[in-house]
Amino acid sequence: MSNVTVIGTQWGDEGKGKIVDWLASRADIVVRFQGGHNAGHTLVVGDQVYKLSLLPSGLVRGQIGVIGNGVVIDPKALMSEIDRVTAQGLKVTPETLWIAENTPLILPVHGALDRAREAARGDRKIGTTGRGIGPAYEDKVARRAIRVCDLAEPETLDWKLDEVLLHHNTLLAGLGAETFTKEELKDFLTEITPRLMSFACPVWDRLDEARRAGRRILFEGAQAVMLDVDHGTYPFVTSSNTVAAVAASGSGVSPSSIGFVLGIAKAYTTRVGEGPFPSELFDDVGRTIGERGHEFGTVTGRPRRCGWFDAVMLRRAARVGGVTGIALTKLDVLDGLEEISICVGYELDGKKIDTFPSAPGAQARVKPIYETMPGWQETTAGARSWAELPAQAIKYVRRIEELIEAPVTLLSTSPERDDTILMRDPFED
Repeated sequence: MSNVTVIGTQWGDEGKGKIVDWLASRADIVVRFQGGHNAGHTLVVGDQVYKLSLLPSGLVRGQIGVIGNGVVIDPKALMSEIDRVTAQGLKVTPETLWIAENTPLILPVHGALDRAREAARGDRKIGTTGRGIGPAYEDKVARRAIRVCDLAEPETLDWKLDEVLLHHNTLLAGLGAETFTKEELKDFLTEITPRLMSFACPVWDRLDEARRAGRRILFEGAQAVMLDVDHGTYPFVTSSNTVAAVAASGSGVSPSSIGFVLGIAKAYTTRVGEGPFPSELFDDVGRTIGERGHEFGTVTGRPRRCGWFDAVMLRRAARVGGVTGIALTKLDVLDGLEEISICVGYELDGKKIDTFPSAPGAQARVKPIYETMPGWQETTAGARSWAELPAQAIKYVRRIEELIEAPVTLLSTSPERDDTILMRDPFED
């Protein structure tokens, strides 16, 4: 019996919500280990649609949810999300939701700075959600973050607020934005402290006890490998590491505890916001894929850029992400296309290369090299076995496996939870 870690392998929005929900029904504990409320999962359970940004998906299935120390929490956003799902019938209590007591907080000053800096960048904006995630991670690394445990120590909170304001007000003033007072931030924290502290606990101890007891743990990543602050399309990335290795450090467990690493990938590629995207389509095919796939951001509502499957990028993501197997989603979106292309390499300044470069200028200049296959006219929507798939769809999946050098262990053929073809059970690996 194994634990499972789920990560995205493209630029996010790969359909992790459905896969995590499917796996969570067989887990005992579900752990979020990085990111903030700039990520989102949409879960469809019966006639209820749950949109989660911070809460671990397992709560929808009645499992224990954990927010690990690798996450940054906007307490107001978290409480609003708890209230929303509670109104939908879920129970979120200190018994079902554990929050690591050393988790950093996102304050109003972080969002203000995020938005002011993005506006000042003009044409060179990164495309952040403006929710303060980046500045909150900066404070963590700079050792001035206010963490959940600090709320229990007024004297610690007092001097830390001085540190935070010294830094952020200087920057806000320099950008011509409104600054904050100590009283404003104190009032913000005073309001949320009692409720937030009721969920705080030494998560790492509880997870170790669960591991020793043989309980199944599902580690749930946010964003995706190509948004990783080290391995992604820097600087157009998120502010945390998104690879599977962070499941350990971001929740306080040993590296050997993360188990089977399931990488989620769409049968095509999408991206929200700015940054390079070699296989992006600007034609009717790209628009058709976006419309069929309902490609709009869960959190932002922004339309996603759409393109062909990039096998070079996914091969890199599988390697650095530690992927054991791939869950391929949204295969049904490609139904009915006459031809389907796969990016199998790049051309950079007239030379063929088979890896994605790290330098931003080179990333912007690469041109895709495509391999084209016949499409299929039959439907794959709702298929639950290989026998129900068109032969050409199977060939497409097999070719992807060859190119990315990783097996497809799970295939999703619709948003419905049970429309899934399982080749290998991650929990039984």
